[in-house]
Parts: sequence; C-alpha cells; structure tokens
Amino acid sequence: MIWPWKQPRHPQARAYKQCQRKAPGRRDIAENIRFIVLDAETSGFDRAKDRMLSLATMRIEDLELHLSDMNSWLIYQADAGLTEAVNVHGILPSETADGESEQAVMAALLPILGNAPVVGHHIGFDADMIDQAFRRHFGIRFRNCLVDTAELAMRELDAFARTGYANQRPPTLEDLCSHLEISMVDRHTAAGDTFTTAQVFLTLCARIQKRLKRDLQLRDLS
Repeated sequence: MIWPWKQPRHPQARAYKQCQRKAPGRRDIAENIRFIVLDAETSGFDRAKDRMLSLATMRIEDLELHLSDMNSWLIYQADAGLTEAVNVHGILPSETADGESEQAVMAALLPILGNAPVVGHHIGFDADMIDQAFRRHFGIRFRNCLVDTAELAMRELDAFARTGYANQRPPTLEDLCSHLEISMVDRHTAAGDTFTTAQVFLTLCARIQKRLKRDLQLRDLS
C-alpha cells in the first residue's frame, strides 16, 4: 500500500511513479518493448549546480525508429551564462531566454518516459540531470532502466573492448559512428545526438541478436 500523503501532488508525476510497477522485465523480448532515446545539452558537467538547456527524445518500438515521434525542447534557465559548454553545444543565454520553463518540460517528459527503458550515450549523466530536475519540481526520482550505448559498445565491439586499464576511455559517439559507418547529424544538439544515438543503438541491437542467434532480451542490453 502507498499512503496517500506520500503520493506526488502533480498528476503526471503520480502517473509516472505508478507505472514503474509495470516496467519491462529483464527477460522481456526487446522487439516488444518501447524504448525512449534521449539526449540533453547542459550548462556544464557539475551535476549539482549545472542545468539542462535543451532536451530531445525519440521512440523506438518493434526495434524500429519512429521519426514522427520525436520531441525537442529548449529550456529556460535564469542563471544560464557563457560557460565552456557553450563552446560545445552553441546554446547562448539569449536562446534559452525563449525556452520553456524546466518544470513544464519535465511535466511533458514524464508521460513520454513512462516505464520505458531509456537509451543514451553516457546516459548516466543525462539521467542524473533529469533526476535532479524531477526532485526539484515533483519530489520524485528518475526510475527508468538505462541502456548506455557506450557501455554496450564496449561489451559488443572488439575495437572498444575493456582492456583492464583503470583509465580506459569509453568510446565517444564520434568513435562509434566512425567504426559503424553511421553518418552523424547535427552533433552536439539534443535532437541530432538523439537521432544518431538511436541509429547506433539499433545497429548494436542487430549485431547482438545475430551473435546470440535468438530473440534479443532486455537483459542483453542493460
């Protein structure tokens, strides 16, 4: 039983928390699972003080990319400044001034995520940033299963296999695209990196399924 006073007040947050009870299991067939590919561009790399400036998501279902179901937001942050990160993603404070509020974007994101596994490149950082925003605005935690394409590549591709060295660098998105012969689209934009990551993920899924010679399961990816 969940006590009423422990339920989030925001209806989208309540629905998100409740649907986690029916999240896909590790032995569920990947082709039957809805995945959400996600990328965020941020004001920096400090999980505590930096904020998201843009965010994009895309749905994968039946292990197929659904381009018509892409979402992209520019997020207003009052304290956005000219940080080193601006040199990477090029999002200026004057642009974020026209963005939506972080709370509104997070409220829109909740039903998109639902209980779907979330795919991203170095997704742990993006997940931490979303978790911080969920806690700020709704008092809930980010609960979705994560699938990291960098980790997946290190398990599946000999070129990026773990060497045992403590300082081994995980492959960048550029590394994977070069190795897999995938053309990158609008690098260091949330929408472009989401689309590119989705292509990398589906390519890796096909390789893993071919190697296993059976239906791909969620446990093979996370």
